[in-house]
Amino acid sequence: MLIDTHAHLNFAHFNKDRGELIEKCLKDDIWMINVGTNYQSSKKAIEIAGKYPQGIYSAIGLHPINLDTGLMKARSESKDLEDGLEKEFDYGKYKELAKSKKVVAIGEVGLDYWYKPKAKGKRELFKQKQKELLFKELELAKEFDLPVIFHCRMAHNDLIEILFSQGMDKLNGVVHCFTGDWEQAEKYLEMGFYVGFNGIIFKLDLDDVIRKTPLDKILLETDCPYLTPPNCKDKRNNPMNIKYVAEKIAEIKNIDIEEIIEATFQNGKKLFKI
Repeated sequence: MLIDTHAHLNFAHFNKDRGELIEKCLKDDIWMINVGTNYQSSKKAIEIAGKYPQGIYSAIGLHPINLDTGLMKARSESKDLEDGLEKEFDYGKYKELAKSKKVVAIGEVGLDYWYKPKAKGKRELFKQKQKELLFKELELAKEFDLPVIFHCRMAHNDLIEILFSQGMDKLNGVVHCFTGDWEQAEKYLEMGFYVGFNGIIFKLDLDDVIRKTPLDKILLETDCPYLTPPNCKDKRNNPMNIKYVAEKIAEIKNIDIEEIIEATFQNGKKLFKI
């Protein structure tokens, strides 16, 4: 059994063949968690999961890129969806979504400084607004005792500082699509978090981090439709390609792929309580 702990089959990229693809995944013993990036995609993830008794789950949250701060030209990670951008986090609306039994995490949430205002004053306010959003979403995770799927790009030190301030006895989760260095990964691990690896490992040199990360703290992801592994015929990534991530990690850690598959599946079940 494999579990893709970070997929986006709730995105419009899969509108034409979503059901067929999910059936293929389940037939091949591939489970998945479809992750929201705003209210609409979070709601869609729940709707998809509700059609299946087992193997398909959802996470809900407002991605930092989908927060319209008004400080720069807005960029949306889910621009293919209606109402991708939100001016504020409506705690009440997301709280209603979190009541679904198919919701296994809050995410993806976090910090993203890749696109930011050029002016220093605006840049600092931009970062502050993202942090305020994150605090609200962490409160939702605590209220429902749910793990958190963290998105972090160009902001690991700030995220680590926030997590240390939050009380680790009240939080659990995974740092999705990890792109930091070993020192940063080690701090996340010390706090009890898992580290998620996906197709980015074919583009960045993360071999040292992968070798040093304990197997019982690794989760596999695709982040589909993005980060397609090389040599895939379809440029649109999908959960079937999770096997390539498993193979690469097995190669780097010099252990049997079956050990990777079994360990990461159990890790996913444990963290997300599925």
